[in-house]
Amino acid sequence: MKLSLAEPKYLKESISIISELVNEARIKVTGSAIELVAMDPANVAMVIFKLLSSSFVEYKVEKDQEIAINLSNLKQILRRAKPNDVLSLEVVENKLKVTLKSGTVRTFSLPIIDIEEREQKIPSLTFPVDIQMPSSVLLEAVEDADIVAESVSFVAEPKKLVIDAEGDLSKAQIEIRDNNHTRITVEGGSEVRSKYSIEYLKKMIQGAKLAENVSIRFNKDYPLKIDFTEVDKVSLSFILAPRVDND
Repeated sequence: MKLSLAEPKYLKESISIISELVNEARIKVTGSAIELVAMDPANVAMVIFKLLSSSFVEYKVEKDQEIAINLSNLKQILRRAKPNDVLSLEVVENKLKVTLKSGTVRTFSLPIIDIEEREQKIPSLTFPVDIQMPSSVLLEAVEDADIVAESVSFVAEPKKLVIDAEGDLSKAQIEIRDNNHTRITVEGGSEVRSKYSIEYLKKMIQGAKLAENVSIRFNKDYPLKIDFTEVDKVSLSFILAPRVDND
């Protein structure tokens, strides 16, 4: 295989975000995309990544293959990629060779590792709540909530989403309404509420670096699904388990 990207940011930012949740993972290289599906070690969050062949200037894949690598090490290499570099990936002698070309040619090699973890299956989920909004709005809301609490409640009703956080003494409430840029759909018309970890959400919302808009879907005391998609280039999605109060 030989893959070359003229816009390294899509791979660079994606691996940087994913490595905050997962240290080692299998990357599947097919004729149409680079794909990754992995769970975090605590089994609280799943990440689903796809970088389409149409985002590459060169995409030669003779047969599908899987490459298991340490994502923290790959992130360190990709951090060296500048915006005007052409980034190339090849597998040579059981190593992933990463080449950065601009005025100079810089080459790095990463060992391909063995991972015993079984292949992750993406769960089939159904959601009554579907929200499309600017990524920046979600980013700001989670950062606001992070000031006061460790978890946050998403409360949806037709044409309105409230993000609630409550600490020992402090509270934060962010109200987002249906408008020209935000679409909030709630099947059945009744309120839907679920609580999630801010620690995980803070890592996931970094997907805003990849796409201007985000899709948020959830159900009562049910996993949350967040999708960042740049058409014909990249998609980065997360599934986050709910936090359920025991009282």
